[in-house]
Amino acid sequence: MIVRLLSMLVILWGLGFAAFSVSLPGPLEGATSDAIVVPTGGPGRIDRGLELMAARQAKRMLVTGVGPGVRPRDLAAAHKTPARLFDCCVDLGREAVDTRSNAEETARWLRGHRYRTVRLVTADWHLPRARMELAAALNGDEGGGEAVILSDGVPGEPRVGTLVNEYNKLLLRRVALWLGVGG
Repeated sequence: MIVRLLSMLVILWGLGFAAFSVSLPGPLEGATSDAIVVPTGGPGRIDRGLELMAARQAKRMLVTGVGPGVRPRDLAAAHKTPARLFDCCVDLGREAVDTRSNAEETARWLRGHRYRTVRLVTADWHLPRARMELAAALNGDEGGGEAVILSDGVPGEPRVGTLVNEYNKLLLRRVALWLGVGG
C-alpha cells in the first residue's frame, strides 16, 4: 500500500514537472502596464525591463533586490542606458534578498504608487513562483488582488537541476500558502 502511494506521488511529481518544464512563459508582447518590476538575479531581466521602458510600455520600473552599493548610474552604464531614464522612471529596491521579499517589496512599491497593473519581468523558469509570491503579497489570488499581474518571461537555458530545484520550491511554497504558513 505504501509503495503504491509513493509510486503514485512520484508519477504525479514527474507529470507536474514535465508540464512545468514545457509551459515556461515567454516574453509578453503588445501589452502596456502602469509599472514594470524586475527582480535581480539573472541575465537579461534588467535589459528586458529597460527595453520595455524605452518603448513606453509602462510609466515606471522597480528593480527589486539591488545590492546596497549599486547606484542608478552604475546600472545605467552597465546596461548602456541613458542615465536620464533612471533619473525619471526607475526605482531601485534594496530591501529584498529572495523571491518572497522581492514580492513584499514590490507590493509596498505598487501600493505607494497606486498602480493597478504590473508587468513582472523575470527568468521564464522563475516566473511561476515569482508571480505566485507577488499575488500572495498583494493578498489576492493569481490575478494579484490589488493589481493585475502580467507575466513576461525572459527566455533562458536553465540546467535540469535548476528546473527541478525551482519546481520543488514552487510546490513547497504553494503548499505553505494553502496552509497559511508564512503567507
